[in-house]
Amino acid sequence: MKIGIELNGVLRDTVEKFKQTYERYLIDEEFDEKLKTYEALDDKEEYKEILSKHELPFKYEILSEVDSMDLSKHFAFKDNDELYNFMYHEFPMQIFGHAPSTEMTSFNDLNDLYIKLRDEHDLLIVSDEIGKSKPASLFFISKFGCLLEKVKFYSNQTIKSMWDEVDILLTANPDLLLNHPQNKLVVKYETNYNKQIPSPYVISSLKDFDNVLENILKEVA
Repeated sequence: MKIGIELNGVLRDTVEKFKQTYERYLIDEEFDEKLKTYEALDDKEEYKEILSKHELPFKYEILSEVDSMDLSKHFAFKDNDELYNFMYHEFPMQIFGHAPSTEMTSFNDLNDLYIKLRDEHDLLIVSDEIGKSKPASLFFISKFGCLLEKVKFYSNQTIKSMWDEVDILLTANPDLLLNHPQNKLVVKYETNYNKQIPSPYVISSLKDFDNVLENILKEVA
């Protein structure tokens, strides 16, 4: 069997690192103070005149808890191009390279699973990556001492090639949980943004994947 393990959400807490980077580099702590200063003016005509001459800067803010993978719904950006540039041009190493692992023991558990299964099954890491997030992700994988030999990057245009590489996929990605080839099996790694998606196989810790996988392999034998 070819067993794929998704990087984002399963091994890497990309969303949390995105949030930390957004808070550090984009949120202007002085914005609210500037707004209060303008609004406190007694002369409302003066207030209007200031606004006409000095447009208030765009307010970067966290809009809501991340319960979906559409980050534009949860973090304020001027447009989707700005969000894309933030992730893949300005801060790819901070977000993808220096993110924490999802669990303290994620890669220890992954390496143990690899050693146990490598003689009979092929294990690989798969990840949806664009541009500079690829080398950043390789850095992330290497710094945690990953033993797996194969990493498969894919995009929306090459997702079929990813499915060709796996028979069973462990993923947290809602799109992959909802839309996968009928001849492929998916195991859900539960997160805040996929809780509502039903799945016959669900884990909340990588340690649990071994038992679930053993049951799946018995079923398909």
